[in-house]
Amino acid sequence: MKRNEYHVVPDGQGWKVEQGGKQVGRYDTKQVAVEAGRKVAHDNEPSQLVVHTADGRIETEYTYRDDPYPPAG
Repeated sequence: MKRNEYHVVPDGQGWKVEQGGKQVGRYDTKQVAVEAGRKVAHDNEPSQLVVHTADGRIETEYTYRDDPYPPAG
């Protein structure tokens, strides 16, 4: 089963949650964007939320429900 992948990324002066390049929501702070991203990811399991830093690097990832790509061993 394919998982839904969401990203929290900077958006001008704010932050947005996106999936597949489409905006799911826009927020004034990163904290609120992460909270919203976690909720949408929980509501659409199996899923993953990837949180980026202000310069676009990956900061952390959250996986919800069974990971369809678990590491071997």
